[in-house]
Parts: sequence; structure tokens; C-alpha cells
Amino acid sequence: MTEHPWPATAEQARAIQLRLRAQVDITGPGPQAPATVAGLDVAYAKDDRTLAAAVVLLDFATHEVLAESTATGVPAFDYIPGLFAFRELPTLLTALSSLPATPDLLVVDGHGLAHPHRFGLACHLGVLTGLPVFGVGKTRLIGTAPEPGPDRGDATDLVDDGEVVGRVLRTQRGVKPVYVSAGHLIDLDTACAHTLALTPRYRLPETTRAADQACRRALSA
Repeated sequence: MTEHPWPATAEQARAIQLRLRAQVDITGPGPQAPATVAGLDVAYAKDDRTLAAAVVLLDFATHEVLAESTATGVPAFDYIPGLFAFRELPTLLTALSSLPATPDLLVVDGHGLAHPHRFGLACHLGVLTGLPVFGVGKTRLIGTAPEPGPDRGDATDLVDDGEVVGRVLRTQRGVKPVYVSAGHLIDLDTACAHTLALTPRYRLPETTRAADQACRRALSA
């Protein structure tokens, strides 16, 4: 696992992002038929002083929960736009390290390339762990895109400063789309295909739904 000193200032954090961004690889297709996939999510206490991270391992084909790991901690960095991953990564990595098996693929509730610095949580986590990662965001962070068609699987490119950074994907007919972006060791087409495979009934992937429930349980324990 790659490590780096934890930043104390925004300038240090931006420098780390710039250095690690050069290691991001989204050229390869990534795992085409993963056996397992893990969802990662974080929940915050009302006072924002405590957080709980969850990593839930699922069978990719059946979506059966195989294992879960949680960890509680404190935000490791100030709330600064574009540097949000630094708040959550230490606790997420602690939870991931306690999972009994290494997932073939990680899915984060957030963004990868679709980030102001082209280095969102999915990219950062992928470079640190060496695992394939992509992000599925509930809301748009950057970029513009036409509204996709109404049917499941309809999609449009998310473009920022002339660069395709993600895709706006309709996972269920008539519901709001999600925002998919590659993080590391996977390309955008494969990330979108896996997102559809993980959303048979609901708008959000089963990985995200399971991790959201797990971190909320951990926070209230």
C-alpha cells in the first residue's frame, strides 16, 4: 500500500494530490467479471466531530453481503472544497484493512476524475491501495452534461473544461441519474457497466446502499 505524510495545510494537501495524480491509470478496462466488490461510505455525527467508515464486501453477481468492516474516528483534515478525501481516508483505510478478504473492485460514494483537481476520493483510494476503484456520486461536483434519456442505461458525458471526466447515468427509468467517474485501474465504460450491474432495483448501487447502512449503524452504536 502506498503511503504519504498526512498534510497539515491546504497547500500540502494540494501538493500531494498533484504528485499522486500522475500515478492514476484509467486507460485499462479493469476487472471485467469481478468475483467480489466492496462498497465504501462514511457517516458523520451531528456535531461533525466523529465519523464512522464502513467497507462492505459483496458477491458481485448475487449482491449477497459476504463481510463488513467498520471503524470510527475523527475528521483528519479541515473541510476545504476539493480536499474532502483527506478528512475520510484514514478511517476508511482502517476499515478496509480489517476486511477478511481483498475485494476485486471498490466502489465509493463520491467521485474520481470528476473532481476540480482530477483527483477525487476514488482516485486517491485507488493509488493508495493499488486496487481498481470508481466513484458513483449522488450529485454533480463539477462539469456540465445534457440530461440523459429517461430509460435505464441512458447516459451523457460529463464534461469539464473540454475534458470528459465522467458520465451522467440513468440507473432506473424515471429517477434522477447518478454521476459515474473512473478512479484508478478501470475505465469509464467499464465503470458504467458495473454500475448498471449493481443497480438492479434502485437508483444507487447495492454496494453504496449496504455501506451507507453499515456506517450509520456503526455511528449510532
